This record gives sequence, structure tokens and C-alpha cells, in this order.
Amino acid sequence: MRSTEPGAGPENPRHAFELTGRDPATGRRCTVEVADGLIVQVHVDSADSAGSTDSSTGTGETEPWLAPGLVDLQVNGFAGFDVNAADAGPDTIGAMVRALWKVGVTTVVPTIVTAAEEHVVTCLRRVAAARASDPMVRHVVPYVHVEGPHLSAEDGPRGVHDADQIRPPDIAEFDRWQRAGEGLVGMVTLSPHFDGSASYIRALVDRGVRVSVGHTGATPEQIHAAADAGASLSTHLGNGAHAVLPRHPNYVWAQLADDRLTAGFIADGHHLPADTLVAMLAAKGPARSILVSDATTLAGSPPGVYQTPVGGAVELSAEGRLSHVGTPYLAGAARPVTDGVAHVANLGRFSLAEALALATSSPGRFVGGRGRLEVGAPADLVTFDWSPGNPTLTVDRVVVAGTPVVG
Repeated sequence: MRSTEPGAGPENPRHAFELTGRDPATGRRCTVEVADGLIVQVHVDSADSAGSTDSSTGTGETEPWLAPGLVDLQVNGFAGFDVNAADAGPDTIGAMVRALWKVGVTTVVPTIVTAAEEHVVTCLRRVAAARASDPMVRHVVPYVHVEGPHLSAEDGPRGVHDADQIRPPDIAEFDRWQRAGEGLVGMVTLSPHFDGSASYIRALVDRGVRVSVGHTGATPEQIHAAADAGASLSTHLGNGAHAVLPRHPNYVWAQLADDRLTAGFIADGHHLPADTLVAMLAAKGPARSILVSDATTLAGSPPGVYQTPVGGAVELSAEGRLSHVGTPYLAGAARPVTDGVAHVANLGRFSLAEALALATSSPGRFVGGRGRLEVGAPADLVTFDWSPGNPTLTVDRVVVAGTPVVG
């Protein structure tokens, strides 16, 4: 990486530098030129000039892969920092964002879970304050995802959301959220089984907010009615569901079948068995599939029993499975989306480039077209090492808004 100016950031970007690595789609050497926070040129060596698809550095070491920075639309917390903690502040959001840079995530959507309205408002205000005080956070955090409180109250679909705070959708409450958070709510997860769900969804879509179906026991008819009203996503499909379902019909099949819904998947090896994940990705197709982490504050912590705002008493196993104590139900996740990309690439059905797209360009469609290695796109970039069998992408360098932040 060659750079011409120190002290950069979104409001004082480095004027020009280049980042090189291997193109995951071809294996050839790729050079990206960055200026003023944007990608201004992308050059991939031809087959003749590349010499070999290894793109060796000439020192006996293989050059790292180069890709857009990863996009995660569902982050409850990470590395000890919790979006939903009562004692968190704006600095918590900034610290979480910077911790996620180390695993290659350059676009982060903080996720606020089911809680009393007062707490939801408090969380929104802290994210708004973090963005207002830090241009880098403002770039990385495009909006907030509120997961709940309009979810199924049934065990299974509710997951570990607070049963006492489940309530029907109320557009007046939503508007109070937006006033408190300065319009930051950009996505809402709900169950469309409530009376009035369709009108609520239409009202949110009219306000420019994405609606995702999740934590639901809704009928197939209610699922399709939600899509009719403008719902465009499914939140961690296959999870937040009953342990036992009718063979057919059911709300999982309905969401898989509806092409208007892009499905989020937690590919951590615990939320979805390999065969299930492969079948669901095949059913939705790459254009309607995204990976999310659903990471909580315990991501990266040692095994043990913990008390957290997301799920209360939860247990983290040595294998990285996070579950609600005393139940078989998962309580969020403890692995970053970087691990999810590696998991998909290791399934034997998808290339590294295809797995990366599920965490870059595909979710990037829901954050203004990020996650693209194209001229004019934001210069959010990552270089990393990975080979088949590796459980994660080992991050080498990260660039955010044209500013090198890792490596």
C-alpha cells in the first residue's frame, strides 16, 4: 500500500494510494487506486500478465486476497462492547466499530433488540451521538436496525427476546423512535401476525425504512401479505423459529418461496446445519441471500456462563455456540461475519468469491450500494489470507472511507 498523505479520515481523506491483492474471482493480481475516499481505478491483470493464478509476491509468499470491506446488517455487540447495555454510551459504539475493523467489517448496522420504549430510545440516542461526534463512525454506521419489539410471543419464535416487552406495532411509537434517533432507524424486524401489520409495514416503507420478517409464527398468507405491503428481507431465516414445525405449509417455506424477500443467514456452523444452509442458499439464490453475524458482546470471549442484555443468562461453549441457559435455543452468535464467509466457502458448493458476495455486494444493496469493488464506490477495502479449510479470513489490511485503519 502506497500513500501520499497522513492524518486522513472521511472529512480529510488521503488524496491517493494503491492497494493490491488477488482478485477472489480470478486469482489474478488486482490493483485498486483510491483518492478522496473513493475507488478511482480498478485493474485486474490479464491472464498473460498475471503469470500464474497464484499471483506470488516474488518473495515465496502468496499475495493476500483483496475484496470490498464486509457489510454486516445485524450486530448486537462485539468484543465486549454491547449496543443494548444499560450502561453503554456513544464511546461504546465507536469502540465496537473499531473492533470490527480488525475482522474486516467496514459497514456496521447496530441492532437494538426488544425492550421498553425508553430503552430503545436511549440506545438510538447513543448511536446518533456516536455518529455526530466521529466522522469515521458516521461513515461506517449508515443506520440502526431495531429487531422487535413486534415479534411472536411464543417460545421458539421469540428466541431470547424479553417476553414482557413484546407488543403490537404502533406507528406513533416508531415516529418517537425516529425523533429521538434523528431518523436513524433504517430497518425494523417484525412478525406480521399482528392485526394491522400490513398498514404498519406500508407506513415504514413510505418513510424509507426497510422491513424484515423475523421471529415469527405467522401463517404463509401473512408472510406473503407482508411482502405485498413492502417487506423486503427475512431476519436470520431458519432461526427464531419453533423447534417443531408442520411439514408444510409453514412460515419457513413461505419465506424461501417469496422472491421479494432477501434472506439473512447466520453461517456460524451452529445456527444452521450445513445441509440446511446449502439448501436455503440454493432456494433463495445468491442475489436474494446475505450473511449476517447476529454477533453479541460475547463474540471473541472465552467459554462460560454470562449475564447479558441480549438473552439474560447465556452460555458460550468452547465451539462458539451461544445459547440461553437451560434451553436448546440460541441466544445470538459469537462469531463475526468473517467466519461466516469462510464457513460458506468451506461447504464445498460455493467459491470464495461467491461466499464474499454474500457479505459484501449482496447486503450492500441495503446500505446504498456498498460492498463493491468498482470505480466510484466508497474505498472500503480489505486484504486477507484464506485457503480451503481455514475457519476464518485472516485480515491483513483494512481501509475505511479511503483511510487505512488496520495494517
